[in-house]
Amino acid sequence: MIALYPGSFDPVTYGHLDTAVRAARIFDQVVVAVFDRPNKKLLFSTEERVALMREAVQAYPTITVRAYSILTVEYAQTIGARVIVRGLRDVIDFGHEKQIAHVNQALDPEIEQVILMASPQYSFVSSSIVREVATLGGEVGTMVPAHVVRALRRKFGHAE
Repeated sequence: MIALYPGSFDPVTYGHLDTAVRAARIFDQVVVAVFDRPNKKLLFSTEERVALMREAVQAYPTITVRAYSILTVEYAQTIGARVIVRGLRDVIDFGHEKQIAHVNQALDPEIEQVILMASPQYSFVSSSIVREVATLGGEVGTMVPAHVVRALRRKFGHAE
């Protein structure tokens, strides 16, 4: 069974990786789908986000990374995914994730929504927090892989 794990991943965090790896233990194949047109200001280009995610999951042969720019449900249909996986950090995320799940279910009731609770050590990690800390030169190595730390330092002009 193919599962789709969509997101903007700007940048990929250990929380994202935790969700992807846990999904890979449940499903035969996980497609991490980097959304090309999110309704937000991005730090990294789509190509950079795909490359960062690919490097992060390279040790997991059942996880692939692709970019997409259509409705998530349509992309799931295109790749034959029967499940959309989402991560949930806290109660604040719950309302948003519930709304997304209901919209996806209305668009295609045959595609299941699976929500994986964040592992406790990653429940506070978000891409926006990582970007904010990194902007000011703060240490983000406990929140993102080393290659992402380097990419953030380059992006913000901080010495490595």
